[in-house]
Amino acid sequence: MTVTAARGGRVTGKQDGAVHPRRSRDSYALFLLPGVLAFLAVVVVPFLMNTGVSLTDWQGVGSPEFSGLANYRRLMDDAEFWESFRHSLFMVVAMAALPTAVGLVLAAALFDHVGKHFGDRTATVLRACFYLPQVLPVAVAGIVWSWILAPDDGSLNELLQAVGLGSWRQDWLGDPDLALYSVMGVMVWVQLGFPLVVFMAGLERVDPQLYEAAELDGAGWWRRFLHVTLPQIRPEIYVVLTWCTIAALKVFGAVYVLTKGGPGGATNVPSYFSFTTFFEKTQVGYGAAISTVLTVIILALSLVGLRLQTRAEDAEEGHRT
Repeated sequence: MTVTAARGGRVTGKQDGAVHPRRSRDSYALFLLPGVLAFLAVVVVPFLMNTGVSLTDWQGVGSPEFSGLANYRRLMDDAEFWESFRHSLFMVVAMAALPTAVGLVLAAALFDHVGKHFGDRTATVLRACFYLPQVLPVAVAGIVWSWILAPDDGSLNELLQAVGLGSWRQDWLGDPDLALYSVMGVMVWVQLGFPLVVFMAGLERVDPQLYEAAELDGAGWWRRFLHVTLPQIRPEIYVVLTWCTIAALKVFGAVYVLTKGGPGGATNVPSYFSFTTFFEKTQVGYGAAISTVLTVIILALSLVGLRLQTRAEDAEEGHRT
């Protein structure tokens, strides 16, 4: 502590090592700088470059020719793009809606029933089993499922034959009427573990007295799930729905490994459509336009999801106060 005498006999004190608020804010900005630079280099700059390419007519070699919004006008009239986007909505059901609904019920069952009657270790093991597909590489999971769903000697068809349901044998990935639903089934299996883990983490913060009060009032498990569990983990639900919807819109690896968009475009999705247009057809400008539109859609959905999550958190804080 240093003491200095000012005019008029006033004594002012200044503590050694005191940090000025402005200097503190500047130091925080320095810590944020690497992340900001990485975001600019990895996200913003490539997106702007891709948007610039989408305004050109270019085959990947030579000089691109500026074409304005011609690629986007072509996109609006492209039936193949709209068909791939329709398939993407099916993927949203398989990767967001179904895993969220099933994950909610399973998380509540593991937390409220299995954990209490069989111990936390059993619940933890089951949770890890459900989450295992999330840590498997997409290529590995896709190859294994292509073996399972193979038309001749696939495990699924062999199982159906063994239990006397040989008439149900199908070419699961080769039939245009079944391929999309087969891929959807695989993606439900892949995606289920993520919402389950998030919801079980959310249940850990729910006040146990709420369950005890509901149980004393005679509420069964299902009523406790509807009136206690769902309202308390609403922020987690919005997080899972937003994250899984984004994953569904940009799904690529599973489609590439399982079907390559076939048969006859039955499983084509915007990300794979952009890939084939860009690299196989060498219509670089048009492929860039497809990915730009997809990015804008994902960004808009992310902002909506964040807004809903913020509202849910504010409502929860309001109830607490």
